[in-house]
Amino acid sequence: MKRIVSLILASVLVALTLLACASCGGTQDVKVIDIALTDEKYAFGVDKNQPELLEQVNEFIQSIKTNGQLDAICEKYFQGGEPTGVTSAVEDATKDQLVVATNAQFEPFEYKKGDTYYGVDMEIAKLLADYLGKELVIKNMDFDAVCLQVSQGYADIAMAGLTVREDREEFVTFSESYYNASQMLVVMADDTRFDECKTVADVEAILKTFGKDVKAGCQTGTTGQFYLEGDEDFEFEGYGVTTNGYKAGSLAVQDMINGNISFVVIDEAPAKCIVREMNG
Repeated sequence: MKRIVSLILASVLVALTLLACASCGGTQDVKVIDIALTDEKYAFGVDKNQPELLEQVNEFIQSIKTNGQLDAICEKYFQGGEPTGVTSAVEDATKDQLVVATNAQFEPFEYKKGDTYYGVDMEIAKLLADYLGKELVIKNMDFDAVCLQVSQGYADIAMAGLTVREDREEFVTFSESYYNASQMLVVMADDTRFDECKTVADVEAILKTFGKDVKAGCQTGTTGQFYLEGDEDFEFEGYGVTTNGYKAGSLAVQDMINGNISFVVIDEAPAKCIVREMNG
């Protein structure tokens, strides 16, 4: 008798679990509002004390733009190609090395699988190290530390999906730009508030109606945070929402799925990668 009761209870639990999964499956999906909110340029942040490196980096950027290598790398990550993994050497002051500071939580520009680095910036870093005849060392850290690490002499260059900003030039000298970027909204798939938007003005008109009771997410130290909170350099007015910062855009999106924030503002390419992965 006890065995029969146990089997019945087990069956009920399985049924309830399946029902719960069925009821929540659709609401867990997320989507990108495909309207560019900003116009930014990515560049590499070079050590101010190495003007010769800056000159070499700019020459290198021009060469990969001209010979098609930059386009080929971008196609891997934006058009379904096969990414090439990049490994980091062990830092050794006795060797001729290029030390790169990055934040490997910003797919498709930099991310990790195990000990191997992938991403647009990481493949460019490998090409740059080869171009300079140096061994590549990659240092992974929080995004808001990459420029500081370069300024303090712990790295030669920051390669981390860096938007050119005046305040960052206190720490690094920016190379020529290699990529144009923008911020976009990520919302739950069943969020219809922005569905009728056609322009940036349409999106911003809705954002301006939100107060402190609306919580927004972003990656700490990125343009998404500046966009939400307001920034003089970018001439962003900011919004009245409560802004929550995260170490990675994916963490912000996950917290939105968990119901703790209302929407997320992050860079377009990472936003689309995160949405694709979150939706399985």
